[in-house]
Amino acid sequence: MLDSFLTFINHFNPALHQRPTLLAVSGGVDSMVMLDLFSRAGLPVVVAHCNFGLRGEASLNDEGFVREKALAYGFPCEVTHFQTKAFAKENGLSTQMAARELRYQWFEFLRETQQFHWIATAHHLNDSLETSLLNLVRGTGIAGLKGVPVQAERVIRPLLFASRDQILDYAQAQNISWVEDQSNASLDYDRNLIRHRVVPVLKGLNPSLEEGFRSSSERFRAADRLLSHFLGQWKQEVLRLRDNAWYIDLERLWSEQEVAYRLFFLLSDFDFNDRQIPSILEAGRHHSGKRFYSNTHCLLVDRGQYIIKQLKEPEEIGSQYIWDLPAQLRVGGGQLLLDERIRSSEINLQADPAMVFLNPEGLKFPLELRRWVQGDRLRPFGMKGRSKKVSDLLIDSKMNVFEKDKVRVLVNADGEIIWVVGLRASEKYRLAEGFAEGLGDPVERMVVGIWKAQKNAQD
Repeated sequence: MLDSFLTFINHFNPALHQRPTLLAVSGGVDSMVMLDLFSRAGLPVVVAHCNFGLRGEASLNDEGFVREKALAYGFPCEVTHFQTKAFAKENGLSTQMAARELRYQWFEFLRETQQFHWIATAHHLNDSLETSLLNLVRGTGIAGLKGVPVQAERVIRPLLFASRDQILDYAQAQNISWVEDQSNASLDYDRNLIRHRVVPVLKGLNPSLEEGFRSSSERFRAADRLLSHFLGQWKQEVLRLRDNAWYIDLERLWSEQEVAYRLFFLLSDFDFNDRQIPSILEAGRHHSGKRFYSNTHCLLVDRGQYIIKQLKEPEEIGSQYIWDLPAQLRVGGGQLLLDERIRSSEINLQADPAMVFLNPEGLKFPLELRRWVQGDRLRPFGMKGRSKKVSDLLIDSKMNVFEKDKVRVLVNADGEIIWVVGLRASEKYRLAEGFAEGLGDPVERMVVGIWKAQKNAQD
């Protein structure tokens, strides 16, 4: 197992030996084996554990177990707690999807603030097989049959070479302890149903099911790469941008083979789904003037062409409040992340206007995130205590009307503006090199804010 792991690491990215990797460790056998392999390979690691608060005392026990094991291996350990059910209800998500979203948002926050190059999760070959089977049932097409990718942006899966049985054998041989999540046995979840009911039947047909899937998965990946390359070149020829709208010539579209598949390839970037494609094609032949909507765009059938425009963001009413940290807020133009961290001399406080480093001693909760309004003023860093209208800051930044409409301000409980989000911070609250400018005291902790602007589909 260790040799196979080292082969994977050296082939995938030898740089893992040089910079710490953020390891997602739940305490289960998969993540504990991953932790052990990283340790034996001598790779620098920081452990990250999420307590989702879903299993009461068991969740606390898992957290304590991971903290203890990280200490035993000599690795730093980051832990966070989530109100998962409340987040799921607020955002209309299942508990599983809410936990997944919260987990990866936090991992990415840690990666950006602590400058990790990679986030490693303990997905293995059987996880990939189960994902492929689920996608087959859901009808996601060839892309879904590939299973779990080895890398997705900054997330890597260094155990994908190993099956579940191989991981268990290694854990037992090395006397690695782990905790069992009882929900993994519940058939209420689709993945567990695939794992406990479907996969055993398939293994009865082929005892080497995992190896057979590995081979098929590689072929699916190759086919998907070729198809994406071919359609990507074709897309550049048929999809035209003009005056902030995308145009598709219908005569050109209908001259091709597999029109429905090609149209879905074009429209999926605009958040249209495959169930809409037949109606859109029918309207293109007979119903000029008809409109179709996705969550983000409107498609208009207009005299031999499809015209696609981004929907205007719905008007937002009121403010959002932050009562405690960490906090994650979504607004129409993006997402705001706030968390308190130990002060690090390695962080460049001047690095990025989308990040801010604040003195926690000056913050008064609840903080308010709202639209800027005429009359708002800020004491920008570098202006020696003088205030400036937020409207003038926006003019200086050469923003257009639509960009100005998306700007938010973070406001202290006393009404004073802390940060024109993604643009300028107040001199009073922002950390300088070693001190908070307005407060004058050296600080050992800081509040880190990150603004992640939403990208337009046509960017």
